[in-house]
Amino acid sequence: MEHHQSSTLLQSLLFSHKVAQLSKALWKSVEKDWQKWIKPFDLNINEHHILWLAYQLDGAAISDIAKFGVMHVSTAFNFSKKLEAKGYLTFSKKDTDKRNTYVCLTEEGRDLFVKTMEAYELNTYSIFEGALPIKELYGKFPEFSEIISIVRHLYGSEFVDTFEQSLMKLEHDFIDNDGQLKKPEPHETVAQLLEATK
Repeated sequence: MEHHQSSTLLQSLLFSHKVAQLSKALWKSVEKDWQKWIKPFDLNINEHHILWLAYQLDGAAISDIAKFGVMHVSTAFNFSKKLEAKGYLTFSKKDTDKRNTYVCLTEEGRDLFVKTMEAYELNTYSIFEGALPIKELYGKFPEFSEIISIVRHLYGSEFVDTFEQSLMKLEHDFIDNDGQLKKPEPHETVAQLLEATK
């Protein structure tokens, strides 16, 4: 029994260290590239992420921004307030829900977010370049099914489902039939998009 416990402990330690080290290395690269991408727009990563989530979720509660942005509620609130001061977000309460604070993009916020997407270039992310050898070898990019399974276990199905819906919305709004970036049509919510695909 002791051998089994020490074996399990070792596996846990090695697995946790591997995930931590690889995640930190990937995030460092993503963070550097993301900051470079949005620098011309006078935004930081949290602000851009909140704009992105507000675009995707359309009328999201601050708690949803925090949950799906994987950030503390106070971080979501404070950076949303900064975006409100810049004229990119509005805050509101719903008649049916006075406890939660909701954010919506203003027209200026939506325009800014669209401009950031239009500014994205193929070589914006070094992670993409790092994955090209896999695509060349196997004919496709990694699908992350094992990582998604772990995230689903940690954060729940709603988190993963919302993530997958946001990818679908991103593709629908910003990618044309030839795989090129396009300017999106007037805003559609995730719910409207899902309804249209039924």
